[in-house]
Amino acid sequence: MNNLTSPFHFHNLCELVWIEKSYGKRIVGDSIDNFEDGDLVLMGPNLPHIWLNDKIFEQALKGNSVKATVIYFPPDFLLNLTDEQDILNPTADLILRSARGLRFYGETSKKVIKTLSNISEKDGFKKIIYFLQAIEILSISDEYNYLASLSFKNSYDEKDTTRINKVYQFLMQNFQRDISLKEVADLCNMTTNSFCRFFKSRTQKSLTRFINELRIGQACKLLQNEENGIADVCFQCGYNNLTNFNKFFRTITGKKPSEYKKQLKD
Repeated sequence: MNNLTSPFHFHNLCELVWIEKSYGKRIVGDSIDNFEDGDLVLMGPNLPHIWLNDKIFEQALKGNSVKATVIYFPPDFLLNLTDEQDILNPTADLILRSARGLRFYGETSKKVIKTLSNISEKDGFKKIIYFLQAIEILSISDEYNYLASLSFKNSYDEKDTTRINKVYQFLMQNFQRDISLKEVADLCNMTTNSFCRFFKSRTQKSLTRFINELRIGQACKLLQNEENGIADVCFQCGYNNLTNFNKFFRTITGKKPSEYKKQLKD
């Protein structure tokens, strides 16, 4: 496929995602993060999510395309395979933890990616064997970060996801410019007051906070390049002055941009 186009959605299956070649933004529950080559995420049932390429990725494709492996499986599939507690307990715990979304890294990610890279070449039961090997590695690993917050609860229904998908797609593609509240509310055919109440009740965030998390996430990504100065990053991410940029950067990351940049260099 040329880009990631799945809408904001959730389902009753677990989902294991390995991004082999792509980058952009992903929303899992109430978390907003960048993703890139090598991203490995496990999401539990009914956890809302969307992955969307950055515009620059789509513009730079030039005949190339997204490469990703996505495996869906029912949570009880693993739990019904055996009665042995030493196997069942860590697997059940993995499924429980995946309710918040898990991003794996380090040696765990390397081992699982190596295993997943062989799945497409296998047939029949061999595919299942490789999948189970990947799950075993994930179930005993402590190399992961939670994505959604502990307090996140899925409060969406089918009608909500259609509305929120329009909003998320719009914001993820336009956060680098000034966005008015009315402009976003109009996407849902709502008044500004009704939209604010709707958005806050579903996302547990104000629209302003959401946009700033998108912008600061992009800023963190850009600051990883030593050639990008803080002022340049500020304006590229949609801020009109350094004061606001510094304030929101510190609120969201707990650090000043200069501290973040120095930490990366060190």
